[in-house]
Amino acid sequence: MAYADLLGEHESIRAVRALVARIAASPVRQVLLYGETGTGKGLVARMIHRLSPRAHRPFVDVNCAAIPATLMESELFGHERGAFTGAQATKQGLIEAAHGGTLFLDEIREMDLQLQAKLLTLLDTQQFRRVGAVKSATVDVRFVASTNRILLSEVKAGRFRDDLYWRLQVVPVNIPPLRARGDDVLLLAEAFLRHHAARCGRVIRGLEPRVAEMFRRYSWPGNVRELENLIERIAILETDELVLVKHLPDRIIREVEGRAPPAVSFGEGAALPLHRGFHEATEDFQRALIAAALKETGGRHGRAAQRLRLSRHALRHQMLKLGMAEAAAA
Repeated sequence: MAYADLLGEHESIRAVRALVARIAASPVRQVLLYGETGTGKGLVARMIHRLSPRAHRPFVDVNCAAIPATLMESELFGHERGAFTGAQATKQGLIEAAHGGTLFLDEIREMDLQLQAKLLTLLDTQQFRRVGAVKSATVDVRFVASTNRILLSEVKAGRFRDDLYWRLQVVPVNIPPLRARGDDVLLLAEAFLRHHAARCGRVIRGLEPRVAEMFRRYSWPGNVRELENLIERIAILETDELVLVKHLPDRIIREVEGRAPPAVSFGEGAALPLHRGFHEATEDFQRALIAAALKETGGRHGRAAQRLRLSRHALRHQMLKLGMAEAAAA
């Protein structure tokens, strides 16, 4: 979401904006953002930075799920020349790069336990040591972490350090899902329409009334990101001056109107669903494939991932992307 502010008028989002303003003005150094995928955790982190006295200093965004565990320590803490094979020069880490500003640790649950211990030391002392260094250095950084998991459950399962959890849990911020924000879905849809229609040189006057009602009733498993992606796709591909029901993916129509999903069979002699469009048909096939693997393996995500020749992380990512409710257990 390329917006400076967290848009919306629902009381829950007003409360988040008020809390963000208080956090930004405070001296607190640890903030923990909770929210489902696509709710705008990155946007909230940037708002905290932009509204704070640190706004003139760097904002450094680290996706903990995207950096391999073997590289994460060097990326965060930096390294000295010769610290390991391939370390041909001293490298500044992202923590140093954020000095005076804000370090955003997105999806912190994905950080391995050993590195969590080093992060805890940094939070406690504001000191760190580059990989291969002898002396420690001091930094002044505000840490904003985010997760789409229930971290206390991850602590109980042994996947997240309890001492780090309580250290981060100074000021928790809960970002509500789009389905809990009432008519904000229409306000956001109109804002996205204006933005993406202008980018595409289009004139789109708004939503057909049936579409507005469907937007209110749909569960939006991908939250605000799903809504914006849909509006952007419509702005690029469609030519009507209103967003019409025919522009919506079948998954929205099926959920709102209670239709059962169509059987997916692309075997020899089967009719291909060309009328539904490439993206929608492909998504249905992926859902059916994942559902078949889960059924075959008794709902065991690890074995289903092996059956599909995916990593467990890749399977979960795909299920979240496709809005499959089982993803929460993956």
